[in-house]
Amino acid sequence: MARKKTITRQNILDAAFELVLDQGFSNFTARNIAKWMSCSTQPIYLEFSCMDELKHAVLKRMQDYLVNEVYNQEYCDDGLINVALSYINLARTNNNLYKAIFVEDHFGVNAMRDFTYQLALSKVDDNPAANNLPRDRKLNLVTGCWIIATGMASLISAGYIDIRKEQMINMLKAQIQDFIENDRLNSEPSKMNLSHLKFDNKKVSKLQS
Repeated sequence: MARKKTITRQNILDAAFELVLDQGFSNFTARNIAKWMSCSTQPIYLEFSCMDELKHAVLKRMQDYLVNEVYNQEYCDDGLINVALSYINLARTNNNLYKAIFVEDHFGVNAMRDFTYQLALSKVDDNPAANNLPRDRKLNLVTGCWIIATGMASLISAGYIDIRKEQMINMLKAQIQDFIENDRLNSEPSKMNLSHLKFDNKKVSKLQS
C-alpha cells in the first residue's frame, strides 16, 4: 500500500508564498522553504521540477494576493487613485514585499509591474473626463500617475517623508487633471508597450464590483 503524502504541492506553495510575504525573495531557496515548513527539501523537489516552477506558481499566487488583498482598497471615488494609493500603502506597510515585487524584479521581465500597470489602465475609465481619451493619451495618463506614485512610495518606504492620505489624493488628482487637459507626454507618446500584457478580466471584475 502506497504511503500517503503528508506534504502536498499546495502545502509547499502556501509555505513559499508565506515566506515571500514575510521576507521578500532574499531567502527564496528550497532550503529556507523547507526550514519554514520544518521538513527536508525532498518534498519540494518531488512536487516541483525546479525552483523556477515554484517561483512561477508563487507569481500567480502573488497576482491573486495583489488583486484581493492589496488593490481592492477604496480611498476615494477614483479607481486609478485607489490603485496608486494601494501601491504606495504596500511600500509603507510591507517594504520587503514591495521591494521584492517592484524594485528587485525577481519574477523577470517586470511581470508584477506590468500586471499593476495594466490594472491601473483598466481603471482610467472610472474618470468621466478620461474615458473618451484615445489609447495613447490613457497610456500617458497612467505613466504620469505611476511616476508620481512610485516617487511617493520610494520616499515613504525609505522614511524620508510622512504624508497624509488626503495630501496624496490631492496631488494625484491634480496630476491626473493636468494630464487630461495638457497631455504632458505628448511630445513622445509612452514608450511602454502594453500590447503583450494580459490581465484576467475576472480579476478586474472583482475589483470593480
